[in-house]
Amino acid sequence: MKEFEEITRIEGLPRVGETVRSKDYGTLWRVMEKREVWETIADDQTGEPRMIPAIYLSYWRIQEGVRPGVGKIMGFIYTLHDYTFTQHWEIVASSTFPSRVSLATKL
Repeated sequence: MKEFEEITRIEGLPRVGETVRSKDYGTLWRVMEKREVWETIADDQTGEPRMIPAIYLSYWRIQEGVRPGVGKIMGFIYTLHDYTFTQHWEIVASSTFPSRVSLATKL
C-alpha cells in the first residue's frame, strides 16, 4: 500500500539487512525484519480508537562472535505521527553485511 511506502520514505527507515547505530548508547544493530502493521491510536477529535498504518522493524544487536539472530533482539513500530527513528537511530551501513574488521573500525 502507498501509506506504508510513505512511512518508510518520510521517516527515512532502513531496509532489512542495513546496520544502524543507537544514538543513545552507540551500539550497532542490524535490521532483521520489516512488517506492515496497523497501530491503534486515539482519534484527535473524538478520542475514539482508530487504526493507522505503521511499520514494525526488529533489530538484532551486533556482537563479535555471536551469530545473527542470537542474542538481544528488540522491535519498534513507526508511524507518520512520530519521528522516533531519527531521534534514536542513524543508518551506518548499507544492506551488505560488513566484515568483522569493518565493524571494529566503526566502533
